[in-house]
Amino acid sequence: MNNIVRPALVLFTLLSVLTGLVYPLAVTGAAKALFPSQAAGSLAVQGGTVVGSSLIGQNFSDPKHFWGRPSATAPQPYNASASGGSNLGPLNPALADAVKARVEALRAADPGNTAPVPVDLVTASASGLDPDISPAAAQYQAARVARVRGVPVEQINALIEKNTQGALWGVLGESRVNVLALNLALDASMR
Repeated sequence: MNNIVRPALVLFTLLSVLTGLVYPLAVTGAAKALFPSQAAGSLAVQGGTVVGSSLIGQNFSDPKHFWGRPSATAPQPYNASASGGSNLGPLNPALADAVKARVEALRAADPGNTAPVPVDLVTASASGLDPDISPAAAQYQAARVARVRGVPVEQINALIEKNTQGALWGVLGESRVNVLALNLALDASMR
């Protein structure tokens, strides 16, 4: 019996150390060396203070800022520990009511804007944490932000263009605008 249990325990201990300590430490060390910003959470730092992460949406509600996609997390928006979608199907009346309320809120914030509301401004992403909006969603909000800040809309459009990221490697995904990066650039340019 001892000749069966002893090798099993030695192998178990060896594999536990290898896969539970050595491999994670090696991967973490390589990530920190090769991708220091990403390994630290892609944090946005302003004046020595962390103001957010470019990977997780923020709850911007001030009319002078661009607004991101709605969050489906509870009890608070963009709660990373409660990541998940609303799980409301397209035929669910609760989804239709939520979208209608979000459209009305956008219209109330900018009554002169009669353009169609981009879908990503009224529907949550699958994670409920999406930090990006489409360029169309940013353009939809440009006139409101310009009016509230008292600047020409062309200045706001230039910031949107500067902060628009294309498809990954030119083929994967669609163009997108990181809301946190855009709002930080907007605040920095208005000082």
